[in-house]
Amino acid sequence: MKTKKVDGLWSHVHWLGVLAEMGSFTAAAERLGVSKAAVSQRINELEHSAGVPLVRRTTRSVRLTEAGQFLASATRSSFADIERHFAEVKDLAAEPKGSLRVTAPVALGRQQIVPLIPEFIRLHPGVRVELELSDHLVSLAKEGFDLAIRHVATVPDTHVAWRLCSTASMLVASRSYLRRRGFPLAPEDLASHDCIHYLRGSTTPTWAFERQKGKGGRVNVEISGPFAANNSEALREAALCGLGIALVPDFSAADEIVAGRLTSVLDDWRPVGAFGDQLFAIRPYSSHVPLSVRAFVAFLRKKLKTGFTVVAASRGS
Repeated sequence: MKTKKVDGLWSHVHWLGVLAEMGSFTAAAERLGVSKAAVSQRINELEHSAGVPLVRRTTRSVRLTEAGQFLASATRSSFADIERHFAEVKDLAAEPKGSLRVTAPVALGRQQIVPLIPEFIRLHPGVRVELELSDHLVSLAKEGFDLAIRHVATVPDTHVAWRLCSTASMLVASRSYLRRRGFPLAPEDLASHDCIHYLRGSTTPTWAFERQKGKGGRVNVEISGPFAANNSEALREAALCGLGIALVPDFSAADEIVAGRLTSVLDDWRPVGAFGDQLFAIRPYSSHVPLSVRAFVAFLRKKLKTGFTVVAASRGS
């Protein structure tokens, strides 16, 4: 194989850096949008031109040699600068363009983000939105996401965060369940109710409450019930079926309460510690934020600025 000139190997070196970051040929290929074989061929060509092994391959993993690590580390900042400068050039266009990769929790994404996407695309037809819904926290840089929508209390110092709106946790139940079992009048009453809770390991589930007006201390109640799940949409559906009282974020219950299919309970008490109380758009810190990201964040902030309005359904049969 004829050795390529150095100026014909820049893309090869970039792919080596992606391989170093992703840790496998399969993941690097997915990140680059090419085949695994293409990545392997580029690395082989780069090794042939360098005259030294750059990658150690085993059946289970891929590790860079000392030479490979040196080359990937030494060129990482240069390729980051190229990416940043190219993004700045793209932003010279009057309208946002290109792909926008976003990740969001499943329930929040399905209920609140997906319905907004068509309008955003109509406003910015040059942007192609790729939305991945997952309740697992991922590394934005490693997985190649431009933005994450997160329902949290705080965000890492290493990330840029835009606050979208406030959120709240609330207790809800169907009218049929409340007719059958009655309304709890205080948090302690929940110990004798069927409680539908978010799945958080094998410890005994406990809900914590504070009075809405801030008078009195925190009340902790150990609860139990027939159903638990790691998705607030599933909890809401179980409550709609009359299985019990569910603790969910307001964005999961708002529409059902307005429609009268769910009723809020213990309105004088505020659940604490169950879910985040802020909705953020976040991305790893960088000196340049692409125009498509800025446009999407501005759009979400405008659409979600009032939060998730909940008008409690009247209590009674």
